Amino acid sequence: MVLMLLTRLCGLLYPTNIVKFIAYCSKNVTFALLCRPKSELEIRFRRTEKVGNELIIGNMVKVNLGGCNSFIKDADYKAYVEKALSALDVLEAETGAGNDFLGWKHLPSETLNSSLVAECEAVRDAWAAKNVDLVVVIGIGGSYLGAKCALEALSHQFAKQLKNKGNAPEIVFAGHNLSEEYMCELMDLVQERNAACVVISKSGTTTEPAVAFRLVKKYLEDTYGKAEAAERIVAVTDKARGALKGLATQEGYRTFVIEDNVGGRFSVLTPVGLLPIVLAGFDVNAMLRGALEMEEACAKRCECNPAVQYAAMRNALYGQGKKIEILVAYNPKLTFLGEWWKQLYGESEGKDGLGIFPASVNFTTDLHSMGQYIQDGERTLMETVVSVENSNRSMTIGNDPQNLDGLNFLTGKHVEECNAMAELGTKLAHIDGGVPQLSVSIERIDEYNLGALFYFFEKACGISAYILGVNPFNQPGVEAYKKNMFALLGKPGYEEQAAALKARLAE
Repeated sequence: MVLMLLTRLCGLLYPTNIVKFIAYCSKNVTFALLCRPKSELEIRFRRTEKVGNELIIGNMVKVNLGGCNSFIKDADYKAYVEKALSALDVLEAETGAGNDFLGWKHLPSETLNSSLVAECEAVRDAWAAKNVDLVVVIGIGGSYLGAKCALEALSHQFAKQLKNKGNAPEIVFAGHNLSEEYMCELMDLVQERNAACVVISKSGTTTEPAVAFRLVKKYLEDTYGKAEAAERIVAVTDKARGALKGLATQEGYRTFVIEDNVGGRFSVLTPVGLLPIVLAGFDVNAMLRGALEMEEACAKRCECNPAVQYAAMRNALYGQGKKIEILVAYNPKLTFLGEWWKQLYGESEGKDGLGIFPASVNFTTDLHSMGQYIQDGERTLMETVVSVENSNRSMTIGNDPQNLDGLNFLTGKHVEECNAMAELGTKLAHIDGGVPQLSVSIERIDEYNLGALFYFFEKACGISAYILGVNPFNQPGVEAYKKNMFALLGKPGYEEQAAALKARLAE
């Protein structure tokens, strides 16, 4: 709270061109505030750690735990840091539950030194030569959420309306639902465009993407012929087995491998995420470099490790009865970061009757819907705010001579300054209302920082789940609904279960 008050005072007391530096210390951590002129207010939270006489500056992804001070005692936090460091030891030694699914840990360093990016670019170039202007990416869960998150974050939000696509094809997604209307409307679009397809599935038998691929594959073959359709389909799948791998070999599709030791929700830095991102025209080498920085930072066995900090505090709060974690973004470009994050943490931790329930909101929009509950509802909540330090665009608010809205006091201020003050004001209000707040900040939204953020959350997730005492890399609970669905759809071998289910539904 002191930090927030200092932030406000900085803007109020130093409206001139003087640059001021204020430091606030908490839990042996220094938070630096850089205050610029009010019309160009820039606030940077940079977590640092005192190790002996050395002050270690925080990494690209910075974790601010100041919003938890009044909820967690220093001794309790330190105890959870020790648990987090022990969990990190298990993760690094690869001796914990699910240790056959740790291939994601070194993806940034391994991929930067491989031919994978060049292979993705070869697909991009081959389809550009065919004037492909629409790519349907088929997948569900981790097979689409990371790519969707990246494209939403990196794209111009009105590119379609502006027809500002450059040379890159439009990327659309399928196979993540079973809506007949969605598929019909998707095919309406496909029929108007020069289309290609990326199908992502280890097995090739997951219902939602398999249904979508049947439909898209048939259209491509009917429209372009089998031989040309095969050049317009890329399969991202298992290296040796599964229905999709067999079909790809049979039909001659270009294929990319999902390694056995990487689970879907940890796969954004594999071809699962990288290929669609390359096809959309973005720089995955920069994304991998950002992830590499966090690969190195999050492997360090110290309290300055941002993944350790985040995992320790969220589990300390869980131990105090904070059962629901809300990921908050103040930029609509990060809406799908929340969707990706919810799968990552929900599937990794929600088992054995344990786990923090992950939810997400977008402020300030959702302050006008969920704000009431967060402020005054049941006190089982914590917030993790993803803060973006610098906007990629600039716009100031002008003066209105009539001033009917009473907002002339904002004249000359950047829109993002209003957003930043809303973020700070909300933080104070929610803390006062009993909601602790963790802050995870990045410099700006670009490929480099997004790659860092992806890796940070993945590493913190593994640590956090091991603190909790669950296997982060399995998902046994997702099979229950599938078995019921197959039985009700009449899948052979499910007749007895189907009869029992129908009897229950008739009650």
